[in-house]
Amino acid sequence: MQQVPGFCIHLNGLVQGVGFRPYVYALARRQGLPGTVSNGMNGVQIRLQATEQQARAFLDTVLVSPPAQATITRTEIRPVMMAAETSFRIVDSEAAETASLWLPADFSLCADCEAELYDPASRRFRYPFITCTQCGPRYSVIQALPYDRPNTTMLPFPLCPDCQREYTDPADRRFYAQTNACPVCGPTLSWYKTETTGARLLSALHDDRWILTRVRWALEAGNSIAVKAVGGFLLLCDARNETAVARIRQRKHRPTKPFALLYPSLSAVGQDVWLHEPERAALQSTAAPVVLLRQRSDAVTRLAAGVAPGLAHYGIMLPNAPLLHLIATGFGGPLVATSANISSNPVIYTNEKALSELNAVADYILTHDRAIAMPQDDSVVRFSARHRQRIVIRRGRGWSPNYTPGLPTAARAHKLAFGASLKGSFALQLGPCAYVSQYLGDVESYETQLNYRTVLDTLLNACLPGIPEPVTTMSCLLVDAHEGYASTQMGIGTGAQRGIAVRKVQHHEAHFAAVLAENNLLPGSDAILGVIWDGTGYGTDGHIWGGEFFVRTPDNTTGTFCRRTAHFPYFDSLLGDKMPREPRLSALSLVHAFSVSDPFPDILTQLFSVSELTLYQKILTQNKQKTSSIGRLFDGVAALLGLAGNNTYEGEAALQLEEAAGAYIGKHGHETLTSFAPDPASWIGVLLGERVSAQPVPYLAARFHVSLVEWIRLVAAATDCRRLAFSGGVFQNAVLVDLLIDRLGADHVLYFHQQLSPNDECISLGQLALDAVVTTMSERD
Repeated sequence: MQQVPGFCIHLNGLVQGVGFRPYVYALARRQGLPGTVSNGMNGVQIRLQATEQQARAFLDTVLVSPPAQATITRTEIRPVMMAAETSFRIVDSEAAETASLWLPADFSLCADCEAELYDPASRRFRYPFITCTQCGPRYSVIQALPYDRPNTTMLPFPLCPDCQREYTDPADRRFYAQTNACPVCGPTLSWYKTETTGARLLSALHDDRWILTRVRWALEAGNSIAVKAVGGFLLLCDARNETAVARIRQRKHRPTKPFALLYPSLSAVGQDVWLHEPERAALQSTAAPVVLLRQRSDAVTRLAAGVAPGLAHYGIMLPNAPLLHLIATGFGGPLVATSANISSNPVIYTNEKALSELNAVADYILTHDRAIAMPQDDSVVRFSARHRQRIVIRRGRGWSPNYTPGLPTAARAHKLAFGASLKGSFALQLGPCAYVSQYLGDVESYETQLNYRTVLDTLLNACLPGIPEPVTTMSCLLVDAHEGYASTQMGIGTGAQRGIAVRKVQHHEAHFAAVLAENNLLPGSDAILGVIWDGTGYGTDGHIWGGEFFVRTPDNTTGTFCRRTAHFPYFDSLLGDKMPREPRLSALSLVHAFSVSDPFPDILTQLFSVSELTLYQKILTQNKQKTSSIGRLFDGVAALLGLAGNNTYEGEAALQLEEAAGAYIGKHGHETLTSFAPDPASWIGVLLGERVSAQPVPYLAARFHVSLVEWIRLVAAATDCRRLAFSGGVFQNAVLVDLLIDRLGADHVLYFHQQLSPNDECISLGQLALDAVVTTMSERD
């Protein structure tokens, strides 16, 4: 074959699953340039039979106006000898040993497909699996790379002649759409009635439209329905029906934890909650996360009291897929939309498991025959009230698993980080690319461990195809220093079985490294104060940390990443996992450690029986385990203010305390509020004194938040740091974040997480980041 001079353009980033090849094809045809475009394990490769000026102009056009969902992170252009072409073609994907590109996330329904979905003249009218190059499932269906239909769970659905014609027509918006389908050739629904012995099929010989009508009828009758969504099964019911909501709570053993809501439209959302531009944008984004929004006092819809007991915010999402769109629009009102599983277990995502287990929680089951390769919970985000600072609560569908480059450029061998335990995730580094898994839940649960392994194996096999045991390519495995964590044991066990080095990373140092990495502050030489506040993390002194201040070592002469410079004064850590479940224990411990008044004030006698106080007093005198946890401090203060003596879900007491503080600040402002005392050890005594003098609870809650911020100011001054970075689950508190910006922002540079949650989901990335920094230090030395 004749060889001619040309140019090869290589593009990396989010360039697969976003319509990039059809876009390049159309652009090259318009410019009259022969050549080829293909997907590969390292991105998209374009070969142009062109002059250098033409090739560079072509690349400039691509960079200025790429496909809507694409993100280009790296480019390369070089001269090559190539086979002579008479036109421009899309050619087969190229094989490689290792992935080096972003994986496409799942994209919500686009405007074009939505219009077609409700067009009676369309052959996809009301078809629940309509999709195109700009929307539809991606990460949830990927089984291997490159992103092509045979490598997805769409493989069992061969294209019919009409869909094949669209797929090969450059003028069609479904040109090379890998998830293209229609009622003739694509996935179909199945409708089941649950019974004590299992689930009974009801949909034989009926089409999808018949089923969707029955779904609406069932919801209107107060039934609950488990629906197979993009990342797993959701449980739906009428959010206005008190009986239906109460029944779901009883079946899921979930007494008070708030439910997310699915609304049919943005206009309907705006009638019930306050909406600002960042929140509107998030709801309508391609990720379509759940967004926490404050309810309006003049709300049009009367939601069931059981949706979010005692809270002023609702978690709300818009339909992210055509099936949910048809259900929500057909019903016409808000629906509870929560994971269709028993609480504490991972999301159910296979038909087999749903049909065998969900009869315990749902009246009906709506499933389909497109398999889910990557199970995911919905992402959750909130924005602070004053500064609209975005805070990721949970990272899942729509955002996983990509992580924007931010790790040090050195030491880029293959590494796997196993993360923490309660809010599990893993992070995978393959050369220059890093992937952070979706939220995986409490890894202490056996079911979650199985799900963790499934997701890990699927991603490893996709990114490292053809390797029998891809984990053996890792240069090291990274785990939390707490050997009691199930995630740590998984990493240690894998290392022992495969002969791979295992390195332990201190929990809070990983938090610090994660927030620095997200802000492109690794590596760096300037001193930065890390404020790392959470519930639990194993400290190097054997105690439970959680109220930590670190300073990044500016000159790295110590050979360490950072040093611990301050922490909340230690108080007793009682009874292991019982303490986070019972905020009253934190209250008792705080009073014991820091109160100068009666060791058993009236509030404690209201929280404990006499026999309990006698028992716990004996335990306190013998206890050796201490904690500096701000998470437990929040619990204890909430209990002392009478907001919560026990948690029915994680973080309930802290959330109640934040709500009380937010209500006060929203009405009165914070400018006149002062700290309880400069020394945190004095706070509990002052708070108890003011509580006895009948100061309002919202006022005291607000002063507590202000006290935390003013303490940070003092530590920053003592360490001479003007740059402050925040990580840990405490910084999911939007009231605290706004106060930080208001009170410290003028004199300090503040850094928050950008893509990841500040909670333990970011630990796996922090393990990778910190290891890269330490490795770079040792290689340099």
